[in-house]
Amino acid sequence: MIDTKEKINMKSRREKDSIGSKNVPEEVYYGVQSLRAAENFNITGLLMHKEIINSLAEVKKACAITNMGLGIIDRKVANAIMKACDEICTGKLHDQFIVDPIQGGAGTSLNMNANEVIANRAIEFLGGVKGDYDLVSPNDHVNCGQSTNDVIPTAGKLTALKLLIKLEKQLLDLYNALKGKELEFDDVIKMGRTQMQDAVPIRLGQEFGAYAEAISRDIGRIQRAKEEMSIVNLGGTAIGTGINADEKYVKSIVPNLENVTKLRLFQANNLIDATQNLDGFVAVSSLIKTCAVNLSKMANDLRLMSSGPRTGFGEIKLPEKQNGSSIMPGKVNPVIPEVVNQVAFNIIGNDLTITMAASSGQLELNAFEPIILYCLFQSIDTLRYATNTFVENCVKGIVANKEHCANLVNNSVGIITALCPYIGYDKTAIIAKKAINEGGNVRELILNEKCISEEELDKILNVYRMTEPGILGK
Repeated sequence: MIDTKEKINMKSRREKDSIGSKNVPEEVYYGVQSLRAAENFNITGLLMHKEIINSLAEVKKACAITNMGLGIIDRKVANAIMKACDEICTGKLHDQFIVDPIQGGAGTSLNMNANEVIANRAIEFLGGVKGDYDLVSPNDHVNCGQSTNDVIPTAGKLTALKLLIKLEKQLLDLYNALKGKELEFDDVIKMGRTQMQDAVPIRLGQEFGAYAEAISRDIGRIQRAKEEMSIVNLGGTAIGTGINADEKYVKSIVPNLENVTKLRLFQANNLIDATQNLDGFVAVSSLIKTCAVNLSKMANDLRLMSSGPRTGFGEIKLPEKQNGSSIMPGKVNPVIPEVVNQVAFNIIGNDLTITMAASSGQLELNAFEPIILYCLFQSIDTLRYATNTFVENCVKGIVANKEHCANLVNNSVGIITALCPYIGYDKTAIIAKKAINEGGNVRELILNEKCISEEELDKILNVYRMTEPGILGK
């Protein structure tokens, strides 16, 4: 965020807009409209996401290419604009994007921030001085054939698409790590639990296989989210009718944007619909939330299974990453699953914000896109970062307490469930209650009832066989 008070004693240039005139620091590339926005919207104190800055530059470059090809903008001006856009895409001039991510005006401030920075850099390429907008105009040249209302949604979708591609790769790493644990823990028999009570045996590997399956579905959802974000409304200008845009421009702008971004993109069939409705962002947010819910549930399970380590479940051991207490020596907490939980809570909150903002638009435009993009980018980013630390600092280093798991299974009454097909539910329930009330060994109690032979009982109480379907009597 720019501190305008620190700029008072610096050299300045005088710029004007429809509001009036204002001094702008001489050395900066942004202009009067960006400066007004920085003063009006000191909301988060954060800078704009670097990927949307790059995406805006890509949009502006594609527009310059299109306008130059149609003879709408002079070739020298268009080339200067494209050169400025290329610089921005390499990370230069990012500090000149000074408007807050949350802003009024449906993103007009961000669009004008891009227009002014690109125009002033293009002016320098043409031998002029910053602020000489007769050479390159932020509105008439950089923003030619465009509106905030098609530029910002398009740049937002490009950004989301790029972030989703990175997230998909990270989720694939998690999937592979979980599949690895599925194989590693295949011979570890533990007690399954329903409603936090002993149920029937399960292999620890099966549990991790189930986690992997859930992440596999999430990866499929991310792929659908990428498709959702590939449909853009560029060319629709103010309300989707394409006013002030050449017909040939409207037809060629998205193919040109594809060439610039190297992403597969499609122009919306109905640009009016695509300009006023933001349900695509809601759909993507929902998919991100679903993935976060799966990760949070997995994190909960790992915290439970590792609890103790001596007075809890103690079935697995998580990697020790840092001290867990400033007062209790030797205590180690499940900090990685905990941070995954917290990221999920935040994503769920962001999803509600996105839902409310998307539902609050009126008529031909939704003014609340800035908060939608801010929350969506944060959700995708934090989910990716949380997934990375989950894989590298937790999942890969999990160790099974195999003997302890076996002891818990053998001392559990839950294994008696396997008797039901042989002696009936009622008889099995009587033995189970006796075992619970008297604390006796299940196997001995069954043999004392003389309802089944010892040889047959050994087959029935084979706990590994209990973890998968079998043929009765075999």
